[in-house]
Amino acid sequence: MRVKRSVLGMVGITTMLLTAAFTTGSAEAAAPSEQGASARVLVAPAAPADARSAPLAAASSPGISPGVTTSHVAPSGSYTCNSGYLCTLVWDPTTSDWKMFHLYTCNRYSVYNWDGNGWYFDNQTGNPTSYLYNQGGGVVKSFRPGGGQQGQDWTPIYSIRNC
Repeated sequence: MRVKRSVLGMVGITTMLLTAAFTTGSAEAAAPSEQGASARVLVAPAAPADARSAPLAAASSPGISPGVTTSHVAPSGSYTCNSGYLCTLVWDPTTSDWKMFHLYTCNRYSVYNWDGNGWYFDNQTGNPTSYLYNQGGGVVKSFRPGGGQQGQDWTPIYSIRNC
């Protein structure tokens, strides 16, 4: 079991390093497009080491309010983050894959069932500052576009402002 976890850990680290190497650069670009030259194709991380399919009665899919476009990405699968978007990946135990939230409209979004480690990629234009907030409304983290795909512990996050 330890050997299997070590191998899975090494695969995850290798994936993160390769992702970081291929996803760095400025996120500023022309006006948003469905999938133009400014869209970035990224590789999702492997499944979390402690991920297992939850019984449907106990599992809850991650969500956001107000609603945004979402999609699902297989572990280690590729996904696209279009220009102008803040894209977040949260593990979805109901589907055993990453649930991707495509945040475009400037807003403060409440998030729920965002547990454990995940990722984000900020491909917004105009160099806005985004914020992650805790339950009491305090800023946990702020960031600007660029810097590649970033790891994030979603457990203490209760809301996101993408501008």
